[in-house]
Amino acid sequence: MAQDFRIGFVNTDRIFRESNPAKAAQTKLEAEFSKREKELADQGTQLKTATEKFEREAPTLAESQRVSRQRQLVEQDRDFERRRREFQEDLGARKNEELQQVIERANRVIKQVAESEKFDLVIQEAVYINPKHDITDRVLKVINGGK
Repeated sequence: MAQDFRIGFVNTDRIFRESNPAKAAQTKLEAEFSKREKELADQGTQLKTATEKFEREAPTLAESQRVSRQRQLVEQDRDFERRRREFQEDLGARKNEELQQVIERANRVIKQVAESEKFDLVIQEAVYINPKHDITDRVLKVINGGK
């Protein structure tokens, strides 16, 4: 009875790294967020430059000017941190959306491969798996368009 029980294993990390849909999702996210990422990097550089300039000039500034510029830098820093946080949240949400689509497609393909090759059980997480049970390459082949 145990001889007839077929087990397969799929490495989901490899699916996320090597499948065409995962690569396409990564490219799509990079295109979608690259402009905002560059704007944030530029804003961070400007803030750093302004802070360094303030630190150099602070000893020679009048008290009112020093306080005014310090407030201005604090506001700029607060704005930068808010924009960075929003960027990270937006990127994370979009990444989850894209990965969910990859997962759903991978699960359909895994089920298809399992049914066509008559597997009784396919697992995606394991502490140890004998390589002979790994069907990741077959799943990747189907996901990437091969049969």
